[in-house]
Amino acid sequence: MTNLSNHFLIAMPQMGDTMFDGSVVYLCEHSQNGAMGIIVNKPSPIPMDVVFAATGQTMPAHLQSSNIMMGGPVQTERGFIIHTPVGEWQSSVKIDDDTALTASRDILERLAEHNQVSDFILAVGHAGWGAGQLERELSKNAWLTVAADHAILFHTAPEKRYQAALEKLGIRPENLMKGGYA
Repeated sequence: MTNLSNHFLIAMPQMGDTMFDGSVVYLCEHSQNGAMGIIVNKPSPIPMDVVFAATGQTMPAHLQSSNIMMGGPVQTERGFIIHTPVGEWQSSVKIDDDTALTASRDILERLAEHNQVSDFILAVGHAGWGAGQLERELSKNAWLTVAADHAILFHTAPEKRYQAALEKLGIRPENLMKGGYA
């Protein structure tokens, strides 16, 4: 089994699941026990200022028009933050040398401090797969995979991440066809 942590999963048009239709999922963990990731291109209706208001912080100007991502259908009441640098937080999973996923409140209080958190994506909920489930979906061509790219993850507008991830594979979105029968 190839470990796909720190990869993008790009939903194929024929997937047929409205939650994942047109999604780019950043895989944070992948093992024989299953996989966990965050949808990184679907903004939720929750504005970022809600988080900063809850922590009593002033929101940085560059986040004024940002929304929290809809990370997936699992644990939708819980927040998850993909961020650089890794840092020392109460509940983190290191994804690569520079990137971690944190789900503890202590990081929320530091989001405005650039020396603590350089880049981040805040999401509610996550995507999850049981043992062997993602591998079955991959074998049915439900997803394309490509190594993650920090420029796409952190510095590309959410609505452009799907196309940017496909372009890493040399694919144009219009060249993907919805499934049909011959």
